[in-house]
Amino acid sequence: MKHSLVLTVTLALGFGLSAAAQTSSAPAGSLAKAAPAGPAKIAVIAFRVAVTQTNEGQRNFAEIEKKYEPKRQQLKAMSDELDALTKKLQTEGATLTDVQRASLAKSIDDKKKVFDRDSDDARNDFQGEMQEMIAGLATKVYDVLVSYAQKQGYTLVLDESQQDGPVLVATPPTTDITKAVINAYNVKSGVPAPAAQPAAAAPKPATPPAKPATAH
Repeated sequence: MKHSLVLTVTLALGFGLSAAAQTSSAPAGSLAKAAPAGPAKIAVIAFRVAVTQTNEGQRNFAEIEKKYEPKRQQLKAMSDELDALTKKLQTEGATLTDVQRASLAKSIDDKKKVFDRDSDDARNDFQGEMQEMIAGLATKVYDVLVSYAQKQGYTLVLDESQQDGPVLVATPPTTDITKAVINAYNVKSGVPAPAAQPAAAAPKPATPPAKPATAH
């Protein structure tokens, strides 16, 4: 078994964007203003993508990941130790005395409790920082979205990244302003694009780790 600290972005995004929506003056799913005479001009945006794909968002996420890398390595070492002790109990248990077997089982149980506590604390701390960072960034990106939409004459902007959002079909493709808003925010923030990473070093999707089994 291999166990490591999972840096879960999904929850952070959900809480962060919800907080940003609550501080905004318009509904989270749409941007509307008084419609002028004539046909409505409607656009869509994947706001969640816009926030995370800005240069600033990518930079901030990388910094938080780097900050928690030592803790991830520490938890991996603890997990590896648990794996080794559990394997020892399984393979050598029959040759140990009752006292030795009970002592080893207790050691595994104690170490597992420490691992679970430290892993949960690290995950909560990481998610808390992610939520705070994304909430602040989402508010700033929203302000750029408002300015961009007004300058382009859009009367309504719908958020297609919401699972229960109103967007089912959007045509033509040019109505999607996600990339345009990302570019506009990058220009305003002045944060340069992150350095390109080698394909082999691209991060893999995180999967929840299994808890180390308590030995009996």
